[in-house]
Amino acid sequence: MMKLFAGILIAIGILLMTGSGLCSLFVIIGTGMGPGAGGIIPIALVIGGIPFGVGFGAVAWGRKILKDQKQLSLEELNDRFE
Repeated sequence: MMKLFAGILIAIGILLMTGSGLCSLFVIIGTGMGPGAGGIIPIALVIGGIPFGVGFGAVAWGRKILKDQKQLSLEELNDRFE
């Protein structure tokens, strides 16, 4: 069950990072061509950076859960064969 939860966390994190990264990229490219567009770039990075950070955290948390589950299963195998 924890592997499923970890997989869902990783999938949600990847979707969040992809969506916010592409949105920020489109805003920067779309407004970067005109004069005085330098002020929108930090705003786009801050607004897009928060969901990107949440997505990155979800991926990291999911990977940590998978790593911990793998470690637990290896310990169980060692206990059985010792």
